[in-house]
Amino acid sequence: MRIFDICDYGARADGLTLNTSAIQKAIDACHAVGGGRVFCGPGDFLTGSLQLKSRVDLHVSMGCRLVGSTKLADYVDFTAPGFRHELAPEENTKSLLYAVQAVDFSITGPGEINGSGPAFYDTSSLTGGRFYKKPATPRPRILMAYQCRNFRIEDASFNDSPCWTFWLMQCQTVGIHRIRMIADQKMINNDGIDLDMCRDVTVSDSIFKTGDDCIILRSMRTLYETQMPCENITVTNCVLDSWCQGIRVGCPSDGVIRNCAFSNLVISGLHNGIFFENPKRYLAKDCRGAADIRNIVFSNGVINCNGTPICLIAEEGVALKHLGEISFSHFRIKSGRPIIVQGSSETTIQNISFSDIAIETDGDDAIVCRHARGVKLNNVELTNRPAAVTSEALLPAAV
Repeated sequence: MRIFDICDYGARADGLTLNTSAIQKAIDACHAVGGGRVFCGPGDFLTGSLQLKSRVDLHVSMGCRLVGSTKLADYVDFTAPGFRHELAPEENTKSLLYAVQAVDFSITGPGEINGSGPAFYDTSSLTGGRFYKKPATPRPRILMAYQCRNFRIEDASFNDSPCWTFWLMQCQTVGIHRIRMIADQKMINNDGIDLDMCRDVTVSDSIFKTGDDCIILRSMRTLYETQMPCENITVTNCVLDSWCQGIRVGCPSDGVIRNCAFSNLVISGLHNGIFFENPKRYLAKDCRGAADIRNIVFSNGVINCNGTPICLIAEEGVALKHLGEISFSHFRIKSGRPIIVQGSSETTIQNISFSDIAIETDGDDAIVCRHARGVKLNNVELTNRPAAVTSEALLPAAV
C-alpha cells in the first residue's frame, strides 16, 4: 500500500497551525495515483474542511487528533448534484469531512477526530436547564457523505461534533465498526449516525454518548431530486447513552424505511430508548404524512431510561402511509414511563409484537396501546414501582 504522510506535505502537529491545505494535498496525491493510505501521525492537527476521495484510506494513528477549527470560515458549504442543500436541517451544510459519490474509501483509527463542539455554543447558559443555548451561526458536522459506495469507518473516535456527527445520504454498502462517539451531552442536535436513504449498512461493536439521538434512520424526501428507501440496515453489539433517544426511526414526512435489524444493545440515558415518533410539528409544509415504515426487528437488549423505553406514535392530524410489522424480543427494561403504541384516527399502527419482555416502570401504566391492530404480547412481565418523579424525567425532547 502506498503511504502518504501528511507531514511530508507540510502538516504540523502543534494544535495551532491550520493544516487544511497540507492534508488535502496528501489526500489528492493519494487519489491521483489510484489510492493508498493518508497517514496522520501522533499530535494535534488543526484543520478545516477536507474532501475524502475514492480509494483513499484516511488513517488516524494512535496518539493523533484531527481537530476541527473553531472558525466557520475554515469550513466549506456542502453541495452536490441532486441534493437540495438549501433545505438541509439546521440550515447548515458545513462539515469537517465530506465526500461526494466516492467509492472504496475508508476512515480508520485508532486515533481521534474531534469537532471542537463546545466552542460553537454559548456554554455559559442552558436552555431548559439542560442544553447549551443554540447559536445563530451554523455548526459543522464531522462527516457528510452523499451517494458514496463501498466504504468503511473503523476503530477511530469521532468526538464532540458541533452538529450531527455522521450524516450519510443515499450511501450504499457501508461498514461502521468499533468506533466511539463521545460528546458533551449538553450540546443539542449532536446526533451520532444519521442514515438517510441509505442501503446495505452495518454498524457494530461501537460506543455512543451524545446529547441528541445516537442512531437515526431517515428518508428525507424533500432533500433529494431522486428517491430511494432506507433499507437493509443492521446495528449490533452497541452501547448507546443519549440525553434524547438511543434510537430514532423516521419522521412523518419521510419516505420508505424498511427491512432493518437491531440486536444486542444497551441503551441508557436521561430521556428515551427506541422512538418511532410522528408529531404534527415535524410535518413538512403541505404534507399530512408520507412515511412508510415496516419490517424492523429489535432483539436482545437492555434499556434503562427516565423517559419512554419504546414508543410508536402517530399524533392526531398525521396520516402515515404505514407504520407496522415491528417486533421487540428479549428486552429487560427499567423506565420512568410506559411502553407506548399509539396511533391516531388517521394512522392505525399494525402488527407490533413484544416477546420475552420484562419492564419495570413508574406510574400506573406499563404499556399504553391505542389505535392499533394486531398487537401481540408473549411472555411479557409488567411491574409498576412507586413513582419517583425527577426533574430529568420531565425534561422535553430536543428539537
